[in-house]
Amino acid sequence: MKLRRGALRAALGLALLPLLRPASAMEPISLGLAIAGAAASALTGFISYPRLYCYFRECCLQRHDQRAAAGLQENLDKKLFGQHLVNKVVVKAVKGFLNNTNTKKPLALSLHGWTGTGKNFVSKIVAESIYKRGLQSKYVHQFVATLHFPHAHSINLYKDQLQSWIRGNVSICPRSLFIFDEMDKMHAGLIDSIKPFLDYYEFLDGVSYRQAIFIFLSNAGAEKITEVALDFWRNGKTREDILLTDIQNALSVSVFNNKNSGFWHSTLIDRNLIDYFVPFLPLEYKHVKMCVRVEIESRGYAVDEDILTRIADEMTYFPREERIYSDKGCKTVDAKLDYYYDF
Repeated sequence: MKLRRGALRAALGLALLPLLRPASAMEPISLGLAIAGAAASALTGFISYPRLYCYFRECCLQRHDQRAAAGLQENLDKKLFGQHLVNKVVVKAVKGFLNNTNTKKPLALSLHGWTGTGKNFVSKIVAESIYKRGLQSKYVHQFVATLHFPHAHSINLYKDQLQSWIRGNVSICPRSLFIFDEMDKMHAGLIDSIKPFLDYYEFLDGVSYRQAIFIFLSNAGAEKITEVALDFWRNGKTREDILLTDIQNALSVSVFNNKNSGFWHSTLIDRNLIDYFVPFLPLEYKHVKMCVRVEIESRGYAVDEDILTRIADEMTYFPREERIYSDKGCKTVDAKLDYYYDF
């Protein structure tokens, strides 16, 4: 290590030498190139070490698996409210997948629930746990149905483009992360074009997809999730009493039979290629208050309890009689804070 540090200091010294001389004493360009070459040569052995290279440049498989899982758990614990099933399932699924050195297929998670319950937020946290730049990473790819696949008459073109895009990116980085938003607005049949990539193939045309991660986000199935949550509430049970087994099967069937969903009669569901259907429960009044508090603190302001309560009270809740769940989750909290606080 001492030798490598010495090489680095020498290289930096050579690289900085021209900058330390007066402008009139600058050497000809040929000498400048020689200096640059010497610096590059001295640095070659140092930068060839993957960890150092990845310090300066983003790399595929960037974060150590244990560290990624720990970061995911910590962020979900601190920032996600009222979603005990999501916290448990997503952490265990992602952690187990990252630590498995012999995966048989890519990881496929389908996140379902009403708007504002945290689906996009969780996909963002997963991306950040694996890559430092999160959603901005060149190895993380987002598709929004209404933006990237707007026209039903172009579905065959979209299928070809989607397959090419996934094949190309996984060829570059096996641990590519693909996020499909608005699955409930995607044209039926389109998502089936990626079925080969999610299946149990070791290689397809020389490419292995077994380390890739696919996350699907959808409002489809939210009614079924609410139905289960209400049943528990009306029977005097808490939302924390709900188990994944109480929802997952009914949720997958509901999504599969929903004609307004991109998963309608999808082979991804029919062939059991979705590893987990993750239900996001509707948020209650207390969870909205938690969201408001965290948002105020994140902006660096002292929490005004009166304003916090007023914002939570202004949200609309359903069902009409019980008024238990926020119909927008925490979606509009940010905008309401702008109104009350002079930021």
